Amino acid sequence: MTDYREADLSRLKTVPIAQRPNRVDPSLLAHPPGADRSFAAFWHALPDLLAAKDIRDVARRVARAAGRHGVVVMLGGHVIKVGVGPLLRQLMRRGVITHLALNGSAAIHDFELAAYGGTSEDVAAGLADGTFGMAEETGREMNAAIADGARSGTGLGQAFTDYLRDRPLLAAPDVSVLIGASEQGVPVTVHATVGADIIHQHPTADGAALGATSYRDFKRLAASLP
Repeated sequence: MTDYREADLSRLKTVPIAQRPNRVDPSLLAHPPGADRSFAAFWHALPDLLAAKDIRDVARRVARAAGRHGVVVMLGGHVIKVGVGPLLRQLMRRGVITHLALNGSAAIHDFELAAYGGTSEDVAAGLADGTFGMAEETGREMNAAIADGARSGTGLGQAFTDYLRDRPLLAAPDVSVLIGASEQGVPVTVHATVGADIIHQHPTADGAALGATSYRDFKRLAASLP
């Protein structure tokens, strides 16, 4: 028979709440909106806790860095596919962002938006029927851009921006951070993980070209850091 034991809670040692450090107090809570419906009023009404505190801290740090050394923004695919690209373009136009570093997923989402006017496939449905990541044009064109970049000695980010800017027809160039960076003279680098992106399974993928261009971008990113 199994012998079950229970803790004797009468032996528990408690502490006075007055001696306990607290991370939340009334001064940190959100303020209900008043008559002022401006964004500034909304911003100051946010609680000074967790995500709201973090975004305030990021905003302060970005503003401080923009006035001194510049800002390197590193981002993944979700930043692009949830619609933040146009805001990054504006920050580049204002001279706030001085270097843009994307992973492979971010570059793919941005490339698809610019070239074809849509991105972010239904992953569950695509996995179920075997079509996930099988878009012909995305793989063919992005791998062609990578091959061009390897031949000309450019980095992966520059290879994509050059390809897009030379493409005769673009569906939505005004939302692309790759194109926006090129227009503003902001260095853009792409840092790939071999095998992690949908274009790597395309028959035109060239691992040597991908490695050469992404490695060049690693050195370009390193040169942008203080």
